[in-house]
Amino acid sequence: MATPLGSAQHDLGSLRIHEGQRKGSKLGKGLAIFFGGLVLLAGIAGGVYAFWNQKPLVEVTTVRNPAGAGGREALLNASGYVTPRRRATIAAKITGRVTGVFFDEGTRVREGQLLASLDDSDVRRALDSAKADRDSAQAGIADWQVQLRNAQTELRRADQLQKAGVQTQEQLDNAGTTVDSLKAKIELAKAQVAGSQARIQEAQQAVDNCTIKAPFAGIVVSKDAQVGEMVSPISAGGGFTRTGIATIVDMNSNEIEVDVNESYIARVEPNQPVTAILDAYPDWQIPSKVRTVIPTADRQKATVKVRISFLKLDPKILPDMGVKVSFLSEVPVAAKGPEPKTYVPKSAVRGDGANSYVFLVHDGKVERRAVRLGTDRGTDVAVMAGIMPGDSLVVSGPPSLQDGDKVEIKK
Repeated sequence: MATPLGSAQHDLGSLRIHEGQRKGSKLGKGLAIFFGGLVLLAGIAGGVYAFWNQKPLVEVTTVRNPAGAGGREALLNASGYVTPRRRATIAAKITGRVTGVFFDEGTRVREGQLLASLDDSDVRRALDSAKADRDSAQAGIADWQVQLRNAQTELRRADQLQKAGVQTQEQLDNAGTTVDSLKAKIELAKAQVAGSQARIQEAQQAVDNCTIKAPFAGIVVSKDAQVGEMVSPISAGGGFTRTGIATIVDMNSNEIEVDVNESYIARVEPNQPVTAILDAYPDWQIPSKVRTVIPTADRQKATVKVRISFLKLDPKILPDMGVKVSFLSEVPVAAKGPEPKTYVPKSAVRGDGANSYVFLVHDGKVERRAVRLGTDRGTDVAVMAGIMPGDSLVVSGPPSLQDGDKVEIKK
């Protein structure tokens, strides 16, 4: 059925957008763009504000009194760690499953104390089999010895009868052969017993390898295996097999190990007095002495390793603690000139020569302070004037740091 023309024109007119509606749509888009721009500008402004108001991150240290002992001057400073001379990771000699662990971290153990056990069911069966072979061979020896005594009696009788002319030489020879054969069988059985005894010792050693014992007295610092895990003396790959049971440290063997720059190694001598300060106890000066200077240098770091012994050990001294040491002179300070106020790390000093300065931290702000430097002693340098013990000193921070800047201290 045909649609009237007037009706079609009316339907098309309903689809037309009026001028007022078109202007309203443009206005909405304009407002959306305007407010979006405002949000973008606010974000940029906030980012710039946060950037310009960000506090520089700095690392500080507290200035201490110059380390010394008995009026001696510190010739050189170095940093290192507490290291035990006797430290061992205990491992099993065989691959096996852990059936018992008899220690925990911090446990004090004595030499030969049982630490762990492995599954020994298979090796005990081998031990029982070797013992059975030995017992069987020993029983055979007893039987052959009884037969040998009888054969020797027969040989004597045959010898007498042959001399009397009653038996022939052949019968005498046969009796002698029987005796010799039985002696050989007895020697073979004895060799079999010896072989069984060797297998017993081998099997017993395998059983003994299933128990792990402490090689020396010390403290367990690491527990590396649990019941049910597999352990092996070599790495099996995949991360499912442990290679160690425990780590034991002999606390009586603790000493200090430091790397000294080879340019200053001439200031270090064996038995030289040393003052050590643990990072964990900054106010505790521990008297020590140089035990040895390792006679080789590290070409990569240009350093020489020095080992230092504590004059008196203390339970608070733990392996791998950080420590700073001062190598002391035998000459009293009064005989060598004025005493420095303190020694500071070289990284804290900025500028050069007479223009040297440091940054002190007070109430979240840095203060530039001119200093007068003294002698160089390795990682540190003497400060004769400008700062005092107890001051907080910036040792690491941005190069653009200025006097009065607010800073955030690195934790």
